Amino acid sequence: MPARSKAQQKAAGAALSAKRGETDKGELRGASRQMVESMTEKELEDLASTRRKSLPEKKDKG
Repeated sequence: MPARSKAQQKAAGAALSAKRGETDKGELRGASRQMVESMTEKELEDLASTRRKSLPEKKDKG
């Protein structure tokens, strides 16, 4: 499942770092805090590894 925006890709990277113990979970905010609890490491890897070149900054609502 590829990321749909650069913001989602960055949040997944932060959550993946926390899940691996590289950063403190207390430093996470917003979506990344929810991601670390609700997603597996593999799911986070898939989101975080999405190429950013073709992604919008934020996903349009709707």
